[in-house]
Amino acid sequence: MRFITSILLLFSVFFSQAQQEEISLDYYLPADISYNSEIPTPQEIIGFVPGEWHVSHDRLLTYMNKLAEVSPRIQIENRGFTYEGRPLVLLTISSEENLANIEDIRQKHVSLVENNSESLNTEEMPVVINQGFSIHGNEASGSNSALLYAYYLAAAEGEKIEKVLDNTVILLDPAFNPDGLQRFAYWANTNKSENINPDPQDREYSEVWPGGRTNHYWFDMNRDWLPVQLPESQARIATFHQWYPNILTDHHEMGSNSTFFFQPGIPSRTHPLTPEMNQDLTREIGTYHAQAFDEIGSLYYTEENYDDFYYGKGSTFPDINGSVGILFEQGSSRGHAQETENGILTFPFTIRNQFTAALSTLEASQKMRKELLNYQRNFFQEARDSAESGAYAFGNSQDPVSAYKLAEILKRHKIEVYETGNNFSDNNENFEKGSSYIVPKNQRQQRLLKAMFEKRTQFRDSLFYDISAWTFPLAFNLDYTEEASMKNAGNKIDKLSMPSPELPEESDYAYLLNWKNYMAPKALNNILEKEIRAKVAMEDFQLEGKNYGYGTIMIPVQNQKLNKSELHQFLKKISTESGVKITAIQTGMTQGINLGSNQFRAIKPQKVALIVGGPITSYDAGEIWHLFDQRYDMKITKLDVSDLDRADLSRYTDIILSNSWGSGIDKEFVPKLKKWTKDGGTIIAYRNAVGWMKKNKFIDFNTKENKMTAQDISFGERGDFRGAQVIGGAIFEVKLDRSHPIAFGYKDDKIAMFRNTTIFMEADEQSYNNPIQYTEKPLLSGYISKPNLDSIARTVPFKHESLGRGEVMLFTDNTNFRAFWYGTNKLLMNAIFFGDEM
Repeated sequence: MRFITSILLLFSVFFSQAQQEEISLDYYLPADISYNSEIPTPQEIIGFVPGEWHVSHDRLLTYMNKLAEVSPRIQIENRGFTYEGRPLVLLTISSEENLANIEDIRQKHVSLVENNSESLNTEEMPVVINQGFSIHGNEASGSNSALLYAYYLAAAEGEKIEKVLDNTVILLDPAFNPDGLQRFAYWANTNKSENINPDPQDREYSEVWPGGRTNHYWFDMNRDWLPVQLPESQARIATFHQWYPNILTDHHEMGSNSTFFFQPGIPSRTHPLTPEMNQDLTREIGTYHAQAFDEIGSLYYTEENYDDFYYGKGSTFPDINGSVGILFEQGSSRGHAQETENGILTFPFTIRNQFTAALSTLEASQKMRKELLNYQRNFFQEARDSAESGAYAFGNSQDPVSAYKLAEILKRHKIEVYETGNNFSDNNENFEKGSSYIVPKNQRQQRLLKAMFEKRTQFRDSLFYDISAWTFPLAFNLDYTEEASMKNAGNKIDKLSMPSPELPEESDYAYLLNWKNYMAPKALNNILEKEIRAKVAMEDFQLEGKNYGYGTIMIPVQNQKLNKSELHQFLKKISTESGVKITAIQTGMTQGINLGSNQFRAIKPQKVALIVGGPITSYDAGEIWHLFDQRYDMKITKLDVSDLDRADLSRYTDIILSNSWGSGIDKEFVPKLKKWTKDGGTIIAYRNAVGWMKKNKFIDFNTKENKMTAQDISFGERGDFRGAQVIGGAIFEVKLDRSHPIAFGYKDDKIAMFRNTTIFMEADEQSYNNPIQYTEKPLLSGYISKPNLDSIARTVPFKHESLGRGEVMLFTDNTNFRAFWYGTNKLLMNAIFFGDEM
């Protein structure tokens, strides 16, 4: 079935007076139902009818807590906190009798996904729906409609609602993104006029950088359902796996000139691991949305624009977990009322559409209850029946922390993980006990596991709403095999523990810190902040039969501010907290460079600034901020572009310029940044910012340009033709020169890099100036057009040149992608700590 926007209805649902008429609950609520007067309305608690103002998260929370206090249909729990300390609440809503037995109901429901579930009678089981709102904080109609939806579920009376609650457990998350919602509510409300002005150029409709879309660290949290790196995501995923809902809805907004979208998306862009039955159910659910929107005269569309490919989105993640994910996209007023191609779009209208979609989801779940429950049971049974034998194995003998971090993600998704019982080799990779893990393929979550580990290069379509590849072992730079035997498995892991290194004995001479460990930058930064002298090895060396690679950090015992005993205790503490191995040594006589060699170079404490605001992409800047602040406990100064003219740049050793839009930061700042660099600073630029660096003559390089001409492409196909030339997100192989400081700490000479740009920098004629270079056949996983694949071969994603006494470094690829591309985070840290040695 295909619903399109050619519905011949009078589009009277927009207010002609731009919300200057008084709003009442009657505008929103079904008129054929009575409501319990004992249940407070939203305006009685928050002080206004939804739609008059944007609800702040604290007021939203106050109302939800009040409903849970007075209604026997609602239980509320706090599952954690955001980075800004806001509660991550969940409302469980059902009949009073169901809530009294809610744990029994949950356990019985979860039994559907377990083995031997055939005996369960789905005729007698309630359906479970998880409804979440406004994961993008400035798409606020969702959370504002949650006020109405919660009131309706608590206060509606009559046989109809009682039957619904008897047959349903509703998991209601009123604000997927509390921090972003609070930020946007402040903006919209402080810029609202008494006489609402729908002029799109009014300040109300153009929020300041970074906007309310993202969380505290400026992440798009609707891309984190699979990586699960953020606290908000961890709470959501825990709820999902605690219940395994049959439907999960994700309420969003889109451009103001659009109407309303509900899934399915474009059929050819559905991930192949998603069963066809999932899309059939999605279409059937869509008939209920269509009927509901027809009744109120709202325009809508489906099977366009959006897709179900990347499993890290809220509307797609359920599809690989036996549920049905539904994306809702409402044209956004971005404030209280705005002129659009469809007339004046008001905030109350957008709220009513979201509320209507929540109700139509509830109705669909009733009519399709048994079908949804049976589908869920069959999904997991078929997954077990089709599972392959054998196992995946992954690890890194030099970096057990990265392997642990991947195992942590798998455990969050209820994937069975085993210890490695013994050292073994497979597919030319070595796996050591204590630094590697084994994951059996024959398990309930085998489809999700396959989606996380597979390398896919063949696709039905060439366009993607999001990335086309996310192979997790590649993201973590781990050795892995898809052909391991469970004979090498040890104990099944119930509770995962961080690997603990052997602590160093006390030394009279020196200590060596393993730079190959993911957390080594954290350890080094703590050492330097303590004003302890440290040096980096510019060459390999051997001691007592052990190899120490490029980038090994040496901490001498003599001539330190701490005495021998204090230094020992401090380094033990650092090793324990970071998980990094620090080895005590008693001699400087080594094979290769000795410890007193000039090839051990002194490392200086680094003071890093990150340019933010204006044209800077908040996602990329936020990933860097998060990396420094959350992973490595390193201070980083956020310099707004509007403050660059008066900022004292001499305070910083390094300045990072992340991806930017348009022409980049203003040209007026070039002389100041260039002088700072020439005076000894290191500037590091990412993605589109590399073009700004070239244009303003910080560095020079040549690029490969593709001039593709459309052949036999119609006017209607031109968008698809252009879109197919975009690298939306794929994974490529590069070779490393591990003797170069940018590659210190990598044990292999090839790694995987994530790329979502089409900037192809040509290699330098001098091979030693190409420490990171794409291989001849670099594609590992994901989509890239043939012309772009030809162009990327043997180009370089990294360039370095000196400028005066300073350094200029460019990365065309995002080494910090979405906080889960652990494998290339160290490239940035190497640029920071070892830039002077390049």
